[in-house]
Amino acid sequence: MKNLEKVISEIEAELEEKDQVREVALKSSRAIVRLSGTILRGLHNGQKGTAELAELKDELSRLSSLLKNNPDIAFTGYVETAFQEYSEVGIVLSILERDDVPSPEDLDVSSTGYLLGLGDSVGELRRFCLDELKAGKTERANHFLERMEDIFVALIRFDLPDAIVPIRRKQDVARSLLEKTRGDVAVATSARNLQDRLEEVLRKS
Repeated sequence: MKNLEKVISEIEAELEEKDQVREVALKSSRAIVRLSGTILRGLHNGQKGTAELAELKDELSRLSSLLKNNPDIAFTGYVETAFQEYSEVGIVLSILERDDVPSPEDLDVSSTGYLLGLGDSVGELRRFCLDELKAGKTERANHFLERMEDIFVALIRFDLPDAIVPIRRKQDVARSLLEKTRGDVAVATSARNLQDRLEEVLRKS
């Protein structure tokens, strides 16, 4: 069987190349997840993370280039996780800077990765809301609460099996976070209104 060696050698070379690409994609995906977490943590401390954001975009570009010639890798769990984390960063930054969200095309990510990142953004917005409540800024806290509500309403439009997009758990978590945040904002707003009334009474006395 003269042809067997040739066929096997070609397959071996093809799979070895794919394995190398997989290793690069895995490394890039891990870097995206790490950088995304660093940027989000920094935002709550008032840091813009400009250098990290530039590095993050470079990593995403590198990963996207790999996927163009190896589309099957796009459906691996680690790539979807990278898209999800990157989407969360892009969505949160856009809400903070423009009070709007980008599209999956704007971020160059998959629709499923974007949708899961959108779900995760609810938790980050809750953190910003609580930060504003601690600072006594109830109006700003209400702003973040409204954005959480907008995103939740968008998320519950999807009633699809997990095989298409595992969105149900994100919906449940978003619902729980929204209910908790509504309560936090309501209590803080009531306390603020009571304090304002007391101060008004004291000024008049």
